[in-house]
Amino acid sequence: MGAMSRPEEVVALVKLRVAAGQIKRQIPPEEHWAFAYSMLQKVSRSFALVIQQLGPDLRNAVCIFYLVLRALDTVEDDTSIPTEVKVPILQEFYRHIYNRDWHYSCGTNNYKVLMDKFHLVSTAFLELGEGYQKAIEEITRRMGAGMAKFICKEVETVDDYDEYCHYVAGLVGYGLSRLFYAAGTEDLAPDSLSNSMGLFLQKTNIIRDYLEDINEIPKSRMFWPREIWSKYADKLEDFKYEQNSEKAVQCLNDLVTNALIHAEDCLQYMAALKDNAIFRFCAIPQIMAIGTCALCYNNVNVFRGVVKMRRGLTARVIDETSSMSDVYTAFYEFSLLLESKIDDNDPNAALTRKRVDSIKHTCKLSGLLKRRGYHLDKSPYKPMLIMIVLLLLAVIFGALYTK
Repeated sequence: MGAMSRPEEVVALVKLRVAAGQIKRQIPPEEHWAFAYSMLQKVSRSFALVIQQLGPDLRNAVCIFYLVLRALDTVEDDTSIPTEVKVPILQEFYRHIYNRDWHYSCGTNNYKVLMDKFHLVSTAFLELGEGYQKAIEEITRRMGAGMAKFICKEVETVDDYDEYCHYVAGLVGYGLSRLFYAAGTEDLAPDSLSNSMGLFLQKTNIIRDYLEDINEIPKSRMFWPREIWSKYADKLEDFKYEQNSEKAVQCLNDLVTNALIHAEDCLQYMAALKDNAIFRFCAIPQIMAIGTCALCYNNVNVFRGVVKMRRGLTARVIDETSSMSDVYTAFYEFSLLLESKIDDNDPNAALTRKRVDSIKHTCKLSGLLKRRGYHLDKSPYKPMLIMIVLLLLAVIFGALYTK
């Protein structure tokens, strides 16, 4: 009944399902490109949906850029690889993308398939324009070096945290900005704004993935900075236990507050984009990030299981994001939802309010706000509407399948 009790999400879900079907029908016939696009769907469905809006050349470049970095990330994430083996692979990975024969078996499930057949990604990479290749090579080199550095280094301070996130995500922002520029559709964005685009997404993921990361086998790899979490516990794993819930949530709120500092840079970056397809490609993940921050804030379930925005709300964001008005509205509404959860007794309540107020102020100043009515938890609708929604769904599906 979850999605059915929210009529505004049903049509978006139907559109999302249809779009996913269209993507499968558009997979190129060549083996290497077919592998790249089918693999993209398997490792990130939402990314695969958004990327389809880009022009063919840029879409191919972004697809391969994503898969190269996902493969690099798979090496970094595999805690079974000895450090003395892992570090050289990370440092030399940018060279391997030019080698049609190179592959390295690691990771699990779809990620293992990606690594075992990485030669197909390299084959596709070598068909990209030189400008795209150079941008991907540069970012892969810098990211691999940064990852190697943090294999041997813990995230101790907030500066370490920012540096790590720069290597694994800020550089993605740099790379995408360079790809957009190479495509001739955008001006080259300032590195500081590109960095913030990556950091906001990465910090949100690090916050949300606490339980998965702390329970990683054979050993955990955590990126919550000691400078923050040590204010609330002696050991990072203490937050898993129910008796430490109050301190765990306070630490969580501290980290969300830290992530919010990047939001206004993200708004500035997106407001400067010219191409609508590139704009949507950038905007949808950022809206998901501010929504996830609002969902995770003051939410003890982050330490109990998986916390993420429901599929229907995600579908709405994908369907309804086409202009900066939509972005400002989403950032404003999700900031309001986060603000409503602030506990005055939280140690960082004042700072959290300050950062939320700043985001809201920027959105208001745009003069572009409208009303969307995003809801993270309870539906505002009564069960009586469910039958109407089911009827609407039947009509929509009937119309689609008669075409």
